[in-house]
Amino acid sequence: MKEVSDSVYIKRIEEVKSKLGDGEILFLFAAQHKIRNRDVEYKFRQDSDFYYLTGIVESDAILFISKKQAGMFCLPKDKEKEIWTGIRLGKQKIKEKLKLDVTYDLSDWDSQKTELLLGNHTLYYFFGIDSDRDKDLIQTAKLVSSRAREGNFGPEKIIEPAFLHEMRMQKSKEEIQIISQAAHITHLGHERIIKESKPGMYEFELESILEAEYLKHGSWGGGYGHIVAAGKNACILHYVDNNCVLKDNDLVLVDSGAEWNYYTADVTRVFPAGKKFTEAQKTIYEVVLHSQKNAIQYSKEGVEFNEIHKKTVYFLADCLKEMGFLTGSIDSIIEKGTYRKFYMHRTGHYLGMDVHDVGKYYIEGKSRQLKNGQIITVEPGLYFDPEDETIPEEFRGIGIRIEDDILIDGKNPVNLTAAIPKEISEIEALKS
Repeated sequence: MKEVSDSVYIKRIEEVKSKLGDGEILFLFAAQHKIRNRDVEYKFRQDSDFYYLTGIVESDAILFISKKQAGMFCLPKDKEKEIWTGIRLGKQKIKEKLKLDVTYDLSDWDSQKTELLLGNHTLYYFFGIDSDRDKDLIQTAKLVSSRAREGNFGPEKIIEPAFLHEMRMQKSKEEIQIISQAAHITHLGHERIIKESKPGMYEFELESILEAEYLKHGSWGGGYGHIVAAGKNACILHYVDNNCVLKDNDLVLVDSGAEWNYYTADVTRVFPAGKKFTEAQKTIYEVVLHSQKNAIQYSKEGVEFNEIHKKTVYFLADCLKEMGFLTGSIDSIIEKGTYRKFYMHRTGHYLGMDVHDVGKYYIEGKSRQLKNGQIITVEPGLYFDPEDETIPEEFRGIGIRIEDDILIDGKNPVNLTAAIPKEISEIEALKS
């Protein structure tokens, strides 16, 4: 995995400092190890916000930043524990690495947190993630406030640090390079399963091929749970069982993205389990593909994000009406929402360190405009209920979603995942 320079994290911490005023302090907590079952832990992944500011992958640390100083509480060096669980950086190395003003052992947190809150009227903190921690910080803030007769004061308000998520929305050149590498690894995985899939295989076999290909090229693995949905399973939007057999004439919907250096791709492709699409499958696939290409072209600087969805809904509703799946005027179809029988999700979302990345979609009730350096997904789809007898039989159970990762770059959107085949001719060529 390519290392990101420490200077990147030092610069981000300084940027946060510059956003804080007098009497304001940020507390940011690293992820903790989580139990999978009994005494077995899940594979550790650092909290995205914490990693974004520090590049530190150790658990339980606490970063604090004010206008005057930045510091961290971290696990102490401990030879015996390091033999079992790995080498720790320790407070001195972390201090040097990030050019922090001060660092403490984690055991000093309880004795120092009160002093850190003293003289700060605002605490920036992601409330609601850990209820025990929430209660502890509220009680500590109240304790500090009770010392008002001594001329001291503490936080009067706790505010979510939205400015940090605004920082994460705008991707630097380094971040775009990392996501491009995640997209490249994702390309290798998707293309391989299109080639290797065939009737008689199980969905979990394709999942294992994806995961193996991602790991082979230095990825963490999937940036989220792989969706490998054959046949009617594709009509379940977040299908994750991945335990059914692929049958001839099935379509296979695969929604999967590799995570590389804490950034993830997010791609969906649909292909026949056998050699060819059926005529009904081709008809729906071409509609979705056309709508996706249109939506990508709409993804430009200055365009309101929700406008992409609205245009996509209009196009798909019009096509569904033309094919006889919907009746009435387009305006009534959209106003009544009858199109949601076939298209029930949004057309895209922000992408970055998290598959559904951070950032506000609306500001003061208005959809925000796209800016250069943002990365979004574009993922229209159509789904035909396998049990709905009002739908012609040849269409029942068809679920198609096509998704790519788009960098906003002026009037020329950049498709970071364009190399992954999605034309019918390309897909069938891989299957021959």
